[in-house]
Amino acid sequence: MYVTDPVSIVLSVVTCVFLAIFVFGEKKKKHPNYPPGPPCLPIIGNMHLINLSKPYVTFHQLAEEYGSVYSLQLGPQKLVVLCGYERVKDALVNHAEEFSGRPHVPVFIDIAKEHGLIFSNGNNWKAMRRFTLSTLRDLGMGKRTIEDKITEECHNLTKVLKAYKGKPFENTMIMNAAVSNIIVSILLGHRFDYDDPKLRRLLTIINDNARIAGSPMVLLYNAFPSLVRWLPGNHRELIPNVEEFHDFIRETFTKQRNQLDVNDQRNFIDVFLVKQKEEKPSPELYFNDINLTVLVTDLFAAGMETTSTTLRWGLLLMMKYPEIQKNVQKEIEKVIGSGEPRQIHRKENAIY
Repeated sequence: MYVTDPVSIVLSVVTCVFLAIFVFGEKKKKHPNYPPGPPCLPIIGNMHLINLSKPYVTFHQLAEEYGSVYSLQLGPQKLVVLCGYERVKDALVNHAEEFSGRPHVPVFIDIAKEHGLIFSNGNNWKAMRRFTLSTLRDLGMGKRTIEDKITEECHNLTKVLKAYKGKPFENTMIMNAAVSNIIVSILLGHRFDYDDPKLRRLLTIINDNARIAGSPMVLLYNAFPSLVRWLPGNHRELIPNVEEFHDFIRETFTKQRNQLDVNDQRNFIDVFLVKQKEEKPSPELYFNDINLTVLVTDLFAAGMETTSTTLRWGLLLMMKYPEIQKNVQKEIEKVIGSGEPRQIHRKENAIY
């Protein structure tokens, strides 16, 4: 009997191609220091071992068997896993230069195309990192100006929390909005009201993409991008979400470009646009509109999601362990009294 179903034919062809690649493909020699790891199956590697809903559980279990540094293979992609605080700290602190690059992860290449800061490499990453650090410092990061903005935002957040009068409420969007306003004040030069529909939509996009990026479909996509790209699943929501966010950023800096005053650089985007005007023509123009779009998106998302998540975990743990909450409150009262927390600014021997 011949197979005439189109789906069956396609699956048969794909299977044959993968088997041919596995059987006849040239086997790459492993590095002599390549760490041990679980044995791999053809095509899928170690994907059968991964708990797709909680992959970190699998990583810890494998570390107990193979040590805190071990190898893993997801499809054709070989990985080296560092498990545990000491190993990760050693890599990122003592070997910072070697670990400064980003892997070529298909989903992030599709999203950022190696522009911006978080998912770029090489000279582009160096140029964007250098510009970002110097500009953020010039705009008040780590100084009294940003502290004042944080204090002001704390007052706004406190008002919103008190408005619930002790009743239960969902704090995700509120905390996200409060934290995002700090980085937004630097990037765009203003803050949003917590119920602003534009801000809420941008925060929803960031939250959705953070959730989708850790989903099983994205794991499969990163292992077999050419195949999974055409399959249905939440991985196909990432690009439209990012494009919507990018549209907002492009619209914003287009307006600012039309009003740009070189002698009055109000925010991060203004400084980038001025730098764009000053950049000398060369084969590698780093200060282009694509880099600006992705860079602002990176800073917006990174400046909000990580901090907000940390604060929300802190709130949860304080609620779960009230005795720890009391100790924290006592320490605050002991160190700074009843006044507001403020940073001590030191310059030479003076305290401001």
